[in-house]
Amino acid sequence: MNLLNIDNVTKNFGGLAAVNEVSFTIEEGEVVGLIGPNGAGKTTLFNLISGYFHPDRGNVYFAGENLIGLKANQICRKGVGRTFQIVQPFAGLKVINNVMVGAFNKTDDPRVARERSLYILDSLGLISKKDYLVTTLSIADRKRLELARALATQPRLLLLDEVAAGLNPKEVGEIIAMLKKIKQSGVTLFVIEHVLKAIASLADRVVVINFGTKISEGNPADVFKDPKVVKAYLGEEYQIAEDR
Repeated sequence: MNLLNIDNVTKNFGGLAAVNEVSFTIEEGEVVGLIGPNGAGKTTLFNLISGYFHPDRGNVYFAGENLIGLKANQICRKGVGRTFQIVQPFAGLKVINNVMVGAFNKTDDPRVARERSLYILDSLGLISKKDYLVTTLSIADRKRLELARALATQPRLLLLDEVAAGLNPKEVGEIIAMLKKIKQSGVTLFVIEHVLKAIASLADRVVVINFGTKISEGNPADVFKDPKVVKAYLGEEYQIAEDR
């Protein structure tokens, strides 16, 4: 079943098409990667799906319902969660309270929110730091916290914006393992990522955009060999390395 349907979505800023007539679908249970050069329109597309921007043309359907016109908090309550490329914790709060902010998306009961948050922190390896102020966390732990807060909203679809960016290889491997467990729990993942190892390991399909336009879509192995993708994004050095 199509959980997400992007239908000819276009968004202009000052006459420049940041997203230009993009269409694709994501089935429930899939992991789909979104790649492209810096400035290609990837985060803009996430903002259109999650309600931070509204498209100039086109529609976004989630579970058969058109999301156009809804606010970000309304879309989140319907089951679309997200993380941000630049992590945005509430700096004055402890780790547990940051996650509880997400949990209040689906409950007004502080006890339920706390229990849900503790469970998620435990599953992501942050339970020992639940009472830390977020300003004391490492970059890797802040990434996990961003993921924890998004999971606390109980999403059916989770938009992940460069969750592995800035991490060392060991930390990237740990994040990949966490995302695989999240997929196994039934959450559909849509992932922006420049770490191709993460995309190749996680994604069932990859969508590539360049200058706001979709230029390729398919399984990672085929997409990474697509001449249009190599030219626009991966570069000749990548193709040479693949051919060796």
